[in-house]
Amino acid sequence: MRFPLSALQPAGETRAGHFMGVAAPLKKARFVVLPLAYERTTSHKKGTCRGPAALLEGSLGVELFDEELGRQTYSGGIHTLRPPRLAGPAHRVFARIAATVARIAAMPDKTLFCLGGEHSLSHATIPPFLRRYPDLGVLHFDAHADMRPEYEGSPLNHACAMYPISRQCPIVQVGIRSVAEEEAHLLNRGRVSTFLWHEHRDMRRLIPQVLRRLPPTVYLSIDLDGFDPAAMPGVGTPQPGGYLWHEALALFKAVIASKKVVGAEIMELCPLQDTVSSEVAAAKLIYRLMGYLQA
Repeated sequence: MRFPLSALQPAGETRAGHFMGVAAPLKKARFVVLPLAYERTTSHKKGTCRGPAALLEGSLGVELFDEELGRQTYSGGIHTLRPPRLAGPAHRVFARIAATVARIAAMPDKTLFCLGGEHSLSHATIPPFLRRYPDLGVLHFDAHADMRPEYEGSPLNHACAMYPISRQCPIVQVGIRSVAEEEAHLLNRGRVSTFLWHEHRDMRRLIPQVLRRLPPTVYLSIDLDGFDPAAMPGVGTPQPGGYLWHEALALFKAVIASKKVVGAEIMELCPLQDTVSSEVAAAKLIYRLMGYLQA
């Protein structure tokens, strides 16, 4: 049984609002979770602003014992931050988020997990890691290229999440199966390596190619629509195809084993009515990634 958790929590703490229902003090936590309920530019289905809260709630349905790794990952310490204020113009919101991210990125004994919210948050979450790690590369797991210089009149749109990052560091894109004409000429050019899903469906063959193209230090940018909708239906802009649960986990496990992963973001959870499958899966994904990092 998953519950009760009272023995796991400090006096005065409750399960609500804490990833996995546990709340280690920040100074003792190996992992830090930052919920970011931000949604301004979604162009299909609305609801990613409800993603972080749903994911935290869904984490209560994930066992603390990881059956694959044979350990209770939470024992390393998990701390959930209160998010910065998300009201106001986008550039000011992103500045506040970046300041919070930079504070955690500066702590070498911690790994930050940012929970979206729409993928435009990458404009705020990745730059602090770029400043701290000049040799950083980004593994971008997504159905969409997100490489438009601007969209609907704004460079801070979710469809532009990777464009400015690609101008600063190597990006390896995996799972891509939706590309706009104005993005196509940017793929597999310069610092961008793009593995289109229809050309790279065999994960065992793909993994060595991804590892060769990533630098030693890596940030994980995971848009949940990178998964096949059969594994992750609750996303804002689903696309047919994509990798299933164990295929994606094999990729993330190999990257974590071979590279220094310094941070991660899980974006675009869009909860569906009458089912919690996506938020539970997203929570288990994060907990499994924490376990891989701890291992």
